[in-house]
Amino acid sequence: MMFSNSLDRLARFCSILGGLVMTAIMLMTCYSLISRNLFDSALIGDFELTGVGAGAAIALFMPLCQLKHENIIVDFFTANRSEAFNFRLDRLGDLLMAVIFSLLAWRCTAAAINAVDTMGASMLLGFPDWIVFTSMAIPFGITALIAVNQMASRFNSNDKACA
Repeated sequence: MMFSNSLDRLARFCSILGGLVMTAIMLMTCYSLISRNLFDSALIGDFELTGVGAGAAIALFMPLCQLKHENIIVDFFTANRSEAFNFRLDRLGDLLMAVIFSLLAWRCTAAAINAVDTMGASMLLGFPDWIVFTSMAIPFGITALIAVNQMASRFNSNDKACA
């Protein structure tokens, strides 16, 4: 499809961003542990930031995971089926992934809007909740677009598999 290259670049950018977030979490955790054990001083809110960062990183890894079809696939029941049957099943899987990630993006967006309206924030640091939900909604939306693109492009390029 015409969005393939853009979605590919966007998925890879999200993955790099997710890696940077995980690296920041790791560095913060190391600092917190060293500070706590050697200097008897704690980094306030490190658990909150770890949760926020981990949620964002997981969401940021999902577009590349979908792009590469690296989701868990159990082919025990489909290994002996025809190529056409597996093709249709894979297209159904792409459709379901698009629906699921569209719903996740929608609900995260709704939660972000609600968090802005209610001024929701974390308990210790007062970290705004809308940032957390937005950091998940955007990659989930990108993942849904990738799944739709994969479903559509495979129908166009692999019509012979359905014959």
